[in-house]
Amino acid sequence: MGTHTTDTHTTDPWHPLPTPRTRAGRDGLAALLAQPGTALVGLDFDGTLAPIVADPEQARAHPGAVPALAALAPRLASVAVITGRPPEVAVRYGGFDGVPGLEHLTVLGHYGAERWDAATGEVTAPPPHPGVAAVRAELPGVLRRAGAGEGTWIEEKGRALAVHTRRAADPQAAFEALRTPLADLAARHGLIVEPGRMVLELRPPGMDKGVALLDHARTLRAGCVVYAGDDLGDLPAFAAVEELRAEGTPGLLVCSGSTEVTELAERADLVVDGPEGVVDLLGTLAAQLG
Repeated sequence: MGTHTTDTHTTDPWHPLPTPRTRAGRDGLAALLAQPGTALVGLDFDGTLAPIVADPEQARAHPGAVPALAALAPRLASVAVITGRPPEVAVRYGGFDGVPGLEHLTVLGHYGAERWDAATGEVTAPPPHPGVAAVRAELPGVLRRAGAGEGTWIEEKGRALAVHTRRAADPQAAFEALRTPLADLAARHGLIVEPGRMVLELRPPGMDKGVALLDHARTLRAGCVVYAGDDLGDLPAFAAVEELRAEGTPGLLVCSGSTEVTELAERADLVVDGPEGVVDLLGTLAAQLG
């Protein structure tokens, strides 16, 4: 798919912005720089603003993330963190609440099913899908019958459930062994399975980052849209930016680089070096717009 430009971390906030490898990406970046007040910047949390860790409960935003966002956000129409986590968890792990400069931050949790606004500090949400409770009750038995083994565990997400295999003796083998039984379980209760980086998430259909990003962008009437992500669950958001670009709204796709998910890097206009590279990009944008 060609050579990707990869940003490298530096403490100098005035170093040049990296150049997107595609014409569409260059146009998206140019639009943000020309009219930042109309721009929406959407960001995944885990793997993008926060390094991936073995225990998701230990995930925390990169130390430079909040300062970079606080410097950039006041210059934009909106900054939205779009995550599969409950929004209040992302807010807590990100350290986003009560930060000067982030008064208009939005966290779209559960893939947009729940929304937290910094302006009010409140979460708004519809009723949960009934299939989640049924899957919650059956999931431990399904894992036992599938021979998931030690190290495979369930993360409770409220509106979804995730099965992690990263701690298993053979994470990839455990991941593959669980694909079919979890897909069958989800289908019986009207849910879908979303694969990720050594994780399989069972959640209601119609909940994805693309739907959340499109809705937010169109509500804002954003003049350009930037989205940064790292995992397969971010592909719908990439598709949403591509849809907006086809409609005439410039956009930039950023991959928080990972050797585990090459498909995202191949779709991206710009690949940066993980959360550190994302933070560096955000800080450089803020300095350029200063």
